[in-house]
Amino acid sequence: MSGVINCCYILPLLYDLHILCQYLQCPYDTITFIAVRKEGGIPSHLILCIRHNAYTACIRCHRLVIGTVRNQQHILLLNAHILHGRCTASLNQPVPCVSMCPAGVDIPGYIALVKEGRNADAVRLIRKDNPFPAVCAYICEHPCEARCRRNMLDDSINIRGIKRYAVDHAGYVPPEPCAKSTGKRIAIVGGGPGGLSAAYYLQRMGHQTVVYEKRKSLGGMLRYGIPNYRLPRARLDEEIEVIKAAGVEIHTGVDIGKDIAMCDLDKEFDAVYLAIGAQTDKKVGIPGEDGENVISAVTMLRKIGDDIMPDFKGKRVLVIGGGNVAMDVARSSKRLGAAYVGIAYRRRQEDMTALPQEVEGALAEGCELLPLQAPTRIELDEEQKVAALWVQPQMISSYRKGRPSPKQADTEEKRIPCDIVVVAIGQGIESQHFAEEGVPIRHGAIDALDHSGVENMEGIFAGGDCVTGPATVIRAIAAGKVAAANIDEYLGYHHAIECDVIIPAANYADRPKCGRIQLKERQTTIRNADFEPIEYGMSSEEAQQECGRCLRCDHYGFGVFKGGRTTKW
Repeated sequence: MSGVINCCYILPLLYDLHILCQYLQCPYDTITFIAVRKEGGIPSHLILCIRHNAYTACIRCHRLVIGTVRNQQHILLLNAHILHGRCTASLNQPVPCVSMCPAGVDIPGYIALVKEGRNADAVRLIRKDNPFPAVCAYICEHPCEARCRRNMLDDSINIRGIKRYAVDHAGYVPPEPCAKSTGKRIAIVGGGPGGLSAAYYLQRMGHQTVVYEKRKSLGGMLRYGIPNYRLPRARLDEEIEVIKAAGVEIHTGVDIGKDIAMCDLDKEFDAVYLAIGAQTDKKVGIPGEDGENVISAVTMLRKIGDDIMPDFKGKRVLVIGGGNVAMDVARSSKRLGAAYVGIAYRRRQEDMTALPQEVEGALAEGCELLPLQAPTRIELDEEQKVAALWVQPQMISSYRKGRPSPKQADTEEKRIPCDIVVVAIGQGIESQHFAEEGVPIRHGAIDALDHSGVENMEGIFAGGDCVTGPATVIRAIAAGKVAAANIDEYLGYHHAIECDVIIPAANYADRPKCGRIQLKERQTTIRNADFEPIEYGMSSEEAQQECGRCLRCDHYGFGVFKGGRTTKW
């Protein structure tokens, strides 16, 4: 029957048939045919014909949904996605912080380990789902904290701060042993967080992974998009060395499409994973943008990542944009000696996509926010150098796509004198070569399926920013994890990634109201003069108190009723 049916749903599990299927229109194109076999009276296997026996990732929760099904709960989970078009991941994973983490890290588990002083074991547990614990300890946007049940009592646990304490005090933690070699070789195009995550997990499964990176150093946007004061290069290099120690083969300075054709990779390797990220700049599309001293945030941060520091001493710098990258280049400009740094944004401060703490940090370091100012043109002098940025004042108006949109105010344009304009309105994807090789491109991004496979290209997978557009580091890591599971299945295996760390039992001590420990920062008048890390970690006393605030949702209430912990994937 494989390959005969175009689409179908899973029928209710009440029917006592050898194969259950129904020929209906599937709402997602990720699954083309589904059949359920009966073994011992219990539907125990899910066959995804045509598209191989693949995992899929929910387009809403971006997490692994199911591969080869071994129990009824898994079938019901996939049934909810396909039959009803709704994601029940938060219900099937009852621990709120774990359900909110794109990578599904066992957060209560490592908090309990840190509480007992087992920091190395905490790092080992984190690496089961995330090979970059130190990176995320510094820069993760911590979506896990949004639904922490401690919010109902006082304030969420400082999960990122506890992770920072663990990596700061764990010492060197070697990678877990790899499975027996399968003889399979997988090419990973891109040495950023997504590519390296996929390489690490595939290596642990026993496949030999080979990473090809265009730049001279690994890390992708971790190195070339995030300044050292937020993510110390030394900590990034330590994480990369652990991945190398697992046996991953690395080739830097190799441009796929110029040095090696993708078709050659396809012939040489058993599978190829495209994780090229989003590292090209985007234009504003206003007159004067091609003038001298108009630079992109991507170019500026890339130079800083290569230790080539631009000279901004005594200059007036204007940054266009309102995201985290805009905050990074604004704060970096201050550290490069700029006399004035302004941030022109066409919406209000509360509408900015940057994290609130990043905006507050920029303002504290002396940057000026210019909200409701839409750039219209860049004025150039006789030598075609930047002289000023012209902006059109805006006023907030009706809602569009879930947030208030600006509209042009009935006032004249304003001229803001400046010497340098930095454009930070987003990143694009270098997809031309892959399009020429037949990889489907949609709106400039690689058009991959939800389970990371590329349609009509057997053995080619893609994920991360080159598929979704610019996103967070933890989402890139999760995409690499999804791809690793899918590639393993595609190669005919079903390896499990697990960790043998024993989680401490929950205690019955009372947990009264207690304030949240916030990480301290260096004094603003000192830190904006260099690129040294600005944030201090917790003390042992602070870490113990913060760990003690955890309500152990993995053990009490609904958590223990549903199982509470995923020990392997």
